Amino acid sequence: MLNDNLQINKAGHLTICGADTVLLAKQYGTPLYVMDENKIRSICRMYKKSIEQCYGGNGLPLFASKAFCCKEICRIMKEEGMGLDVVSGGELYTAMQAGFPAEKIQFHGNNKTPDEISYALTSGVGHFVVDNLAELELLDEISGKLQKNANILLRIKPGIDAHTHKFIRTGQIDSKFGFALETGEAMEAAKAAVQADHLTLLGMHCHIGSQIFEIQPFELAAKVMLGFIRDVKKETGVELHELNLGGGFGIRYTEKDQPVSYDSYMEKVSQTVHCCCEEYLLSLPKIYIEPGRSIVGEAGLTLYTIGSVKQIPNIRTYVS
Repeated sequence: MLNDNLQINKAGHLTICGADTVLLAKQYGTPLYVMDENKIRSICRMYKKSIEQCYGGNGLPLFASKAFCCKEICRIMKEEGMGLDVVSGGELYTAMQAGFPAEKIQFHGNNKTPDEISYALTSGVGHFVVDNLAELELLDEISGKLQKNANILLRIKPGIDAHTHKFIRTGQIDSKFGFALETGEAMEAAKAAVQADHLTLLGMHCHIGSQIFEIQPFELAAKVMLGFIRDVKKETGVELHELNLGGGFGIRYTEKDQPVSYDSYMEKVSQTVHCCCEEYLLSLPKIYIEPGRSIVGEAGLTLYTIGSVKQIPNIRTYVS
């Protein structure tokens, strides 16, 4: 299965964007990552265009840097007007070294260290996505010591069963990520965040899984999250104006995989958000999404050199 940027040349060699992969391997050695910058840029532009056309422009796609983080990728994301989602101090450092604007970075992770939190605060990171009550307390404490204020989103488990592999589902109640709605923990966290001295609760975040090929789970997640934002408003008197719906958009690994189009996803989710906000008497929030794999997954490949071949007759052949 070849992507549109891959071809076989007259020598029988695989090429990417016209570059002979055999020659690339000889010149640079292996293993070697080879990425198509034009394809990465075009996908970023499609995500931005979809949000602008379907939702009215009050939204921002954030590149999930865990998919592929290096200074050059961060530079491209900056130039394309994307936001960035980081999950470690190392990813944040890489982004800062690339000159990425800190105010467009959202700092994720379920085990942020005090040093990472301090570094993010002094760097001016735009949002912390808070995963648990211990982190909420720690972030408030460190923010106070540094005389900073942290803008936060709470990561919520919406209880949505994304139809994907069980190891990459993250929105169900037994996920290790985020606050559960069913147990009341999410509301407890929202109240604590509102009352914190050095935190500003701006909105909510969810991420229901990866490699998702259906739109309905995203629609359900948006509905659940907006229902919770309504409940928080009732309980605290605070209306939240930001909603991060995460990522998880599937890409092709086999010919049977059929990813949904960016426009179809954004159109359906936008309709859900508009309808729910009208029903729940909420103002339309700023929307964030977090594509990662879907931006870089089909934009490149890794070159290897075969070292040895082991054949087991009538069973299989191993290539190392």
